[in-house]
Amino acid sequence: MTAKVCLVTGASSGIGHATALALLRAGHSVYGAARRVEKMDDLRAAGGHPLKMDARNEDDLRRAVDTVLDARQRIDVLVNNAGTVLHGAVEDVPLDSARDQLEVNLLAPARLVQLVLPAMRAQRSGTIVNVSSIGGEIALPFGAWYYASKHALEAFSDTLRMEVEPFGIDVVIIQPGIIKTEFEDQTAAQLRENSGGGAYREMTEAMARHGETGLSDGSDPSVVVDAIRCAIEAEKPETRYAVGHLAEKLLELNRTLPDREFDQLAMRATK
Repeated sequence: MTAKVCLVTGASSGIGHATALALLRAGHSVYGAARRVEKMDDLRAAGGHPLKMDARNEDDLRRAVDTVLDARQRIDVLVNNAGTVLHGAVEDVPLDSARDQLEVNLLAPARLVQLVLPAMRAQRSGTIVNVSSIGGEIALPFGAWYYASKHALEAFSDTLRMEVEPFGIDVVIIQPGIIKTEFEDQTAAQLRENSGGGAYREMTEAMARHGETGLSDGSDPSVVVDAIRCAIEAEKPETRYAVGHLAEKLLELNRTLPDREFDQLAMRATK
């Protein structure tokens, strides 16, 4: 296996942190980008390169890519993992919050893609890994803007894959199911803050209680890390990897059930 130069976003916690460390252990050169650079001391100790980056900041995005290219004169892998989640009824969630969700989950990854593509085209190789979710295909109550951002990321990735294939560049979508990370820690609080006092309060309270216990059967982040590493190291990776608790089952149900039957299934968490 040839060692690759990798830029991993959201590398201070959860899937991104575990991915950066796993790629380092596998012999790759890893630049981990995140806002909380102080959370990446172990990445530095393992031989990685922490970069301070806010996904909302154009200068930070450009600086991260330039740092990698200045140091290594190439970039083989971009793992767009950084993301946020937003919960609440469509009627209640402020549009400023929705814009921020789209900025972080869609536009920042898209901008990083724009920034790395010239180098990847010049070297006639590269792998772009966009970490989506099963929420890139399905939708559940009270997460409209999160699901919208992930649906959009997948459509973006599908178009991108066709455009860059002639240049030897692969585009891969990772679709985690239920994973045990801190990503969903604020779900209940967000539901109660945005929709806990209005017309949707009973449904959101039921869903908040469900969310407080619903991750107990979640998969370890390592299953996602393994999929990302597989995609990066494969000669010709799959276009999608659905991994983790309930991922394949829920995707199959969404693809086969009539819409209203899936709606009924999804609404159980609100009762």
